[in-house]
Amino acid sequence: MNETIQPLRPSAIAGYEDWPGWVRQHPRYQASGPGAQELSDALGVPVPSVPEDLQVHWEDTHDGVTTSQLSWQLGFGPRTTGWLVRPAGITKRLPGVLGLHCHGGNKFGGADRLVELPQTHPSAAAARAGHYDGQALATDVARQGFAVLAHDTFAWGSRRFDLADPPWRTASAVDSRKAQWREDGVEPSEADVYNAAAGFHEDTVAKAAGLLGTSLAGMVAHDDLSALEVLAGLPDVDQDRLGCIGFSGGGGRSLTLAALSPRIRTYVVTCMMTTFQSLLPAYLDAHSWLLQTPGLWKLGDWPELTTRSGAGSFLVQYALADPLFPEAGMRDAHTKLESLHPPGAYTGSFWPGGHVFTARMQQEAISFLSAALDARGPAASEPSHLPTPKPLRTTS
Repeated sequence: MNETIQPLRPSAIAGYEDWPGWVRQHPRYQASGPGAQELSDALGVPVPSVPEDLQVHWEDTHDGVTTSQLSWQLGFGPRTTGWLVRPAGITKRLPGVLGLHCHGGNKFGGADRLVELPQTHPSAAAARAGHYDGQALATDVARQGFAVLAHDTFAWGSRRFDLADPPWRTASAVDSRKAQWREDGVEPSEADVYNAAAGFHEDTVAKAAGLLGTSLAGMVAHDDLSALEVLAGLPDVDQDRLGCIGFSGGGGRSLTLAALSPRIRTYVVTCMMTTFQSLLPAYLDAHSWLLQTPGLWKLGDWPELTTRSGAGSFLVQYALADPLFPEAGMRDAHTKLESLHPPGAYTGSFWPGGHVFTARMQQEAISFLSAALDARGPAASEPSHLPTPKPLRTTS
């Protein structure tokens, strides 16, 4: 009798086979207050791993900044790569900023899109050109007197899942994408193929996270909290002057981190503010699992989550033609934020254009961080080629 040999089903979480056991063996993150704890519980944030085996792989000084590539090991999954960027030749302790990369549909890379590197991968260059107006955000922040750590978070860059042999459902979807590429005469790059697979695979990651009692956003917050400890522990960083900044999905990460960690004194959210109601019914599909954690709305609307942060100030930047959010939703969020915070705590600015962190928006954000964290960058390094931004600004 001939026996039918079933094909071996590939791992649905390749590279992270130790993740389920680690989550089940570790408690939830214990926040500093009840509001932050409710958010931690809703996202299912595990207690942050203590970063181990911190290594410095190389260091390079150029154009007034020193960039160091770091890596560390968390409790599960692949090693984390991060880049520390700081003004060259400065010996005093500096305010620290965690630079949080966007989702961008690009999980092949991570924080490399934010950093000027000796060699830039084409996928990072494309992300920078498409979403950051060609600017290296972390490097530009560092030039104004900050120590900036930009790290790959859970499921991105060095922390991405191994999809060389994707799970069957993901593989089927990628096969369809490849067929479309062939029909269109497109020769996809390695990053193109990976990002196509990762886009479909995000549903699988979200399912696994939900089964474990966490979420994609909760796991990302875990990695971000761990990276914040790396930044705070650096000898040339003033741990009493810490902030974070992010665009799009990175803006959501910035808000979440500020709500979870009392270390954050100020933060910037760019192109990631609206009301949950405005996402229904048409805009829900424009966003990933990074924003849409099941049950999150029970805690309150997205703008209301800012009240769970102990940060003294924050800036929200809106793009009026952003296709990911209806204008009414952004304006409603702005009105709600004005009503929720005392004068001087919240600054909102509206900008023309779409879902892009423009050079002028970045200039405003860096100036905001400088004022809030008392950074004193070299005046000569200010981007003088940029006109003074004149957004519609409201401070409450």
